[in-house]
Amino acid sequence: MSAEASVGSDSVRQEHVRRVRLPADRRTPAAARAVVRAVLTEGGLDELLNEALLLTTELSTNAVVHARTELEIEVVADGHGLTVTVTDFAAGQLETLAARPRTEETDISEVSERGRGLLLVDHFSSRWGTTHLRSGKGVWFRLDRKIPSSSGDRLPEIGPPESAGAAPSAKALTTLLQSAPDPYGDDALGDFATDLLARICELVGASGGVVRLDRGDGGGQQQLARYGRAPRPDGATVRVPLTVHRPYSGELELDAAPSGYAAPLATLVAERLSLHLENDRLRRADLRRQTWLTFLAEASELLAQSLDVELTMALIPQLVVPRLGQWCAVHTTDEWGRLELATAIHADESALPQLHAALKESGPDSALARLREVSRTGGQAPLGAPTDGIALPLIARGQALGTLAVGRHNRQRHDPDEIAVLEDVARRAGLAIDNARIHDERRRVARTLQQSLLPPVLPVVPGIGFAAEYVPTGSDTEVGGDFYDVMPLPDGRWLVVVGDVSGKGVQAAAVTGLVRDVIRVLARDGKPLPEVLARLNDTLVERGGGRYCTLALAAVARSADGLLDTTLYLAGHDRPVLIHADGRAAFVGTGGTALGLIDAIASPATDVRIRPGDALVFYTDGVTERRRGRELFGPDRLRAAAGPLAGYSADVVAARLRTTAIGFSIDPPRDDIAILVLRNDP
Repeated sequence: MSAEASVGSDSVRQEHVRRVRLPADRRTPAAARAVVRAVLTEGGLDELLNEALLLTTELSTNAVVHARTELEIEVVADGHGLTVTVTDFAAGQLETLAARPRTEETDISEVSERGRGLLLVDHFSSRWGTTHLRSGKGVWFRLDRKIPSSSGDRLPEIGPPESAGAAPSAKALTTLLQSAPDPYGDDALGDFATDLLARICELVGASGGVVRLDRGDGGGQQQLARYGRAPRPDGATVRVPLTVHRPYSGELELDAAPSGYAAPLATLVAERLSLHLENDRLRRADLRRQTWLTFLAEASELLAQSLDVELTMALIPQLVVPRLGQWCAVHTTDEWGRLELATAIHADESALPQLHAALKESGPDSALARLREVSRTGGQAPLGAPTDGIALPLIARGQALGTLAVGRHNRQRHDPDEIAVLEDVARRAGLAIDNARIHDERRRVARTLQQSLLPPVLPVVPGIGFAAEYVPTGSDTEVGGDFYDVMPLPDGRWLVVVGDVSGKGVQAAAVTGLVRDVIRVLARDGKPLPEVLARLNDTLVERGGGRYCTLALAAVARSADGLLDTTLYLAGHDRPVLIHADGRAAFVGTGGTALGLIDAIASPATDVRIRPGDALVFYTDGVTERRRGRELFGPDRLRAAAGPLAGYSADVVAARLRTTAIGFSIDPPRDDIAILVLRNDP
């Protein structure tokens, strides 16, 4: 901001000059008024204060609103009056408007079409005009001082008009134009409109007035404010439309004859009210957009959390109804490209059967035909009666998945903002459906692969009870490396295998399948178990890849005295727990070398005799390493939990140990859990 001032030497014709550069800001009119007020005070021209401030406000406001550039204001006060020039720097067509003196015969209504600012300038200034430069254009006005007569008459005071036909004073117009809504009022716009109506009715002598407003929300035109007697349909009225943007529309109507000052002042008041209504529209639109953004964020979060296809299908219409429509239906495309109704809901449940029937009707103009067209073309389309609404495609990764149909509200059609939100919902819903389908496919693949690594059923052997429990890791799309197996040996014994391959996923599953198949082939060929372990270790070492495996192998045979003679080999695996019939529990076996790490391994054998009623429990590290915070379940808890299970069947022992391990923590398992129980059934 820059300013300069100069003062002449002649005391009679002393001039006071201010020239200030102001930014295009809402505070600029106030700053301009402050400059004019200061010059008037210095020049002793206080009697021109009301008119000068009013006209300065209008010209500076017009420059800020319409030109949207910096503006320069020059104020010159001399002994005879005041001259103010407001210059903006916007490019525009050169138009010369000759300055002319203000005459008593000029009527304010004759220049009303020039706009509010020039209307007031023409009415109150002594003369005014425009200037045009290469850098911009400006408007200036002159206010001459009224010189008292020699008889000593006082200067006339500016006050309210004595009658409806009198010209309104600058003070009254200033009060009218500078009023504003109460920012903390409950009904700020209504109170503000009522206050404006009261003021203009007093100025023009109208008996009453009303402001009607339609916000475009389906409620129709409502009465925003009323003062005095409502205008009569058969009477003389002044009706001025409000200059607001869609969807807002409205009008101001006064119970007064459209003559004199009534029409231009009604236009003036309508413009001022429209300015605040436009602010209200923008505020509501911004608030609505923020609400839609919040809604879309919440919808995305809900859809992202659902990886189940059926749950996702059921969730989509719940997000739409009733916020975005009266009903919603989701159709999906099958493998032959046909649309099938996946789910549909209605705000009125009693109307749901009728909706289903309308969606199933066939024909060239039916809703189903339009849905097929939307699915084929990928563009949105309106739905006719009785399913009045809009249909949008569900597309994800360039593939058409189906359609999203939404019925309009009872009172109104979908506005552009709602359609944009529905398009966004359709995009997010299509992606959620596709993600759920991909996840479902991966889950089926993982489940099938996991089942192929485990025996479908355990063999039934007289006198020997077998039972197993398996809990995969928390993610149902991953395949674990834990496995177990029971197979017959050529010499009549039974081989029990429990193993754990390092890591998870497809690579771990591939190694698990390899280990399981190699053991089965070598064992059925009658190879001794130490040789089976050695050759399996050679295979894993040659394969490489950094995968290793721990194994527990037990060859079991029933002796003549009713005992189960068991030869146990542990290749880096945890020692099993032997539960005695009397309730004692102890770890048995001697540790060996894990397979796949080094070329030479140690695999000592341990003979274990399982008496009638005893049980031998094999497990993987997913049991002992079950975590609760920093605390592990551990082998001691496992042994303590196994002791009280003496005397129970193998099925009960396995199930109870599984429940105990899972219940140790509320978190899902971080590793697979495999438990196999071998019991000597008397």
